[in-house]
Amino acid sequence: MKINIGNHEFTELWDGVLYKALSDYPNVSDNEMKDIIDFVNYEKINGRQCEIEADRDDILQYVQKEMLNPDKYKNVRRPEIIRECTACKTRGGCMADLVCHTAPLENAISILKCGSLLSAVNARKLPDTVLQKEDRNAANDPTDFFHYVMFSWGNCQAGDRLVMERKLGRSPSSDEMSAGFTPGVRFYFKYDDLDKHPQAIHDGFLPIKVKDEVKLADYVYMIVVPFEYKEQIMEFMPECLVDRVCCLSHDKLDVWQWSEKVYSFVHEMTKRN
Repeated sequence: MKINIGNHEFTELWDGVLYKALSDYPNVSDNEMKDIIDFVNYEKINGRQCEIEADRDDILQYVQKEMLNPDKYKNVRRPEIIRECTACKTRGGCMADLVCHTAPLENAISILKCGSLLSAVNARKLPDTVLQKEDRNAANDPTDFFHYVMFSWGNCQAGDRLVMERKLGRSPSSDEMSAGFTPGVRFYFKYDDLDKHPQAIHDGFLPIKVKDEVKLADYVYMIVVPFEYKEQIMEFMPECLVDRVCCLSHDKLDVWQWSEKVYSFVHEMTKRN
């Protein structure tokens, strides 16, 4: 694995390279330094070494120096807004109070039937070596990734983009993510609650991921269902989760507007409770 630190538009993990963006380039924040350390530690646990490079010598020298003192970053508190990614124009970054897992309708029904979010190997009953070789693993993720349930930040559109990608069998165009796109069902979690899961881990890339499974009854905060799926979803909704469901219309909204609408709704609910 390689970490490439630079003036990237956003942080991305692709084909064995973590392209690490900086919110205040060329300065490396404490939270960004913690992510780099977490990434190196996760890779080490899974038997992989990391090469670190940067587009400026002063950045590389700083990171190499700070890597010698990892305890300094153990208790770094994440910021309320993580500004490494500038794709979300409304918020200007990733809101760090909520995370979500987004699933297409058929997968969401399967999740509700079993009562848990499952890792890919558990959900699909296939070896990680088989899953790794599938065309859908376009980013060439390593086998250990398929043993985790993965989450994105609550206002991120990446989950819905992946739903469309799986639907189309290719990366969707901008037009296909405009009004009329097919949204997924979003399972929302409070970050601080999910962080207490005994199998939660920080890999330095995703906000958080959990090994094997996450039981909805124990952890899910809210399930947001696109309104046209209401009847199909509620048919399989466990009674213990009914009061955590909200159905919202995405009519005439593009993926960015939908992401903001859903996040704003769930965020407001957390403030009332």
